[in-house]
Amino acid sequence: MHEMSVALSVVDQVERAARSGGARGVRRVAVDIGELAGVVPDSLSFCFGLACAGTLLEGAELVTRSVPARARCAPCGRAWDTGMPPDMICAACRGGATELLSGRELRISEVHWSAPPTAPDPTPVPQPEES
Repeated sequence: MHEMSVALSVVDQVERAARSGGARGVRRVAVDIGELAGVVPDSLSFCFGLACAGTLLEGAELVTRSVPARARCAPCGRAWDTGMPPDMICAACRGGATELLSGRELRISEVHWSAPPTAPDPTPVPQPEES
């Protein structure tokens, strides 16, 4: 199950970004998954929960968004959803010279983290007078 390695990579990248930004924790992570990426969203969600244990992401919600696979015919320019398994033959001209436009994505698209700790009050502290 390669979803665990994907989850570990997501957690690592998000945790590094959160720490460098001064976040105390991560509330939500959104990941775009292409229809042809070979990643099962439910498996990724399960692995994500395990991978978050003991990190800034512990308790974070994972939101997965499906990206449909789309192709375009080079000769006639028609674009279509390829489906799964992908249909890469153009229905208009029956051409096979197609370009895959989307569907192989696997990217972190959003991260919502806790705000950094608030700065101390800038009000000066009274100092005792010297005699």
